[in-house]
Amino acid sequence: MTHRSGPLRGLTVVELGGVGPAAFCGMLLADLGARVVQIARPGSAAVFSDAHLRFGVVNRGRESVAIDLSRPEGVAAALRLVDGADAAIEGFRPGVAERIGVGPDACRERNPRLVYGRITGWGHGGPWSDRAGHEANYVGLAGGLAPVSRAGEPAAPPAGQHGDIGAAATFLALGVVSALLEARSSGEGQVVEASVVDSVAARMALAIGAAAARAADRVERDTGANAPFGDTYRCADGRFVAVAAIEETFYSRLLGRLGLTGHPALVGDRFDRARWPGMRQVLTEVFLARARDEWCEVFADADACVSPVLTVEEAMAHEHNRARGVYVDVGGSVQPAPTPRFSRTPPATPGPAVPAGANSTNVLRGAGLSAEEVSALLSSGVVVAGPTGGDGGRAAT
Repeated sequence: MTHRSGPLRGLTVVELGGVGPAAFCGMLLADLGARVVQIARPGSAAVFSDAHLRFGVVNRGRESVAIDLSRPEGVAAALRLVDGADAAIEGFRPGVAERIGVGPDACRERNPRLVYGRITGWGHGGPWSDRAGHEANYVGLAGGLAPVSRAGEPAAPPAGQHGDIGAAATFLALGVVSALLEARSSGEGQVVEASVVDSVAARMALAIGAAAARAADRVERDTGANAPFGDTYRCADGRFVAVAAIEETFYSRLLGRLGLTGHPALVGDRFDRARWPGMRQVLTEVFLARARDEWCEVFADADACVSPVLTVEEAMAHEHNRARGVYVDVGGSVQPAPTPRFSRTPPATPGPAVPAGANSTNVLRGAGLSAEEVSALLSSGVVVAGPTGGDGGRAAT
């Protein structure tokens, strides 16, 4: 088996099912050194094309077992994996895991120390818990769209990063690790639930506090979100710069480098919303006069909170990101490096995604199933071995 490193080394997590945030949570845990066994549906093997394996970032660093959970023998095999795990995570809609037979009660009855993490959009409980939904629905209900939308303009739908990934998956990973830490002293596991709605609400703590302060002061002021000095501007080449000159020091430097010090539209109470359209118009016209990279040169030593808006490809090549190793090569594709960083137990570079079922034989044998049991599961189609024949080693990390 391939050596693993990182602060979670020695922990085993079974990823029971789910896409999007559940898979991202599994990636986070695997990145930090946990052994994560991902249960894939046998029919999903076709999805794991060469391109998927090379660029399937959220599925990296795992072992994969393809099990048909619609059949009792498949559920029994999955539960055998849970028996020896420290944690299990799933991202099914409410009630699905219980209906399949891999819900928290079924798993923790066999393994009381198990931490069972689950993630949903609306949460388990509440009048909307059974509704379908996607990122924009969850984030909108949590109040997360309005603060990033300009007055009178449609809210821009999030791109799957704010709620699913940036909030819920990250909070679930934190919750699972926290419960594992508690289980060391108590000897008991527990169920950890993260919903997108709950998590987005938690991430809005600063915005909620600012809104409450404005209401208490009874003044129509803003902290700078969506202000003209906290916006993006198109440049002469069609690319953009980001401006976040919220504090007075940075705002003064911004005006100085733009040659706008003392401009009547930009001096005075810049937090007065009534003045924002005029301020934005002036800044818009000025930034259109030069290309993005020219502006970057202008502000290179200004410390005025002005930076380029980069494409993903540009971000990978940027000098700062390259110097810090923000991106790493994983199986021939450039991907984000594991984060956060650790001084004593740094994680290794993750291994690429493996074909669905690539580790079926080894993982099931490691869980205590006999060669005859595994052979019967493979023969019946309950378990499927991937293109490597099911004998692939653990995903490199």
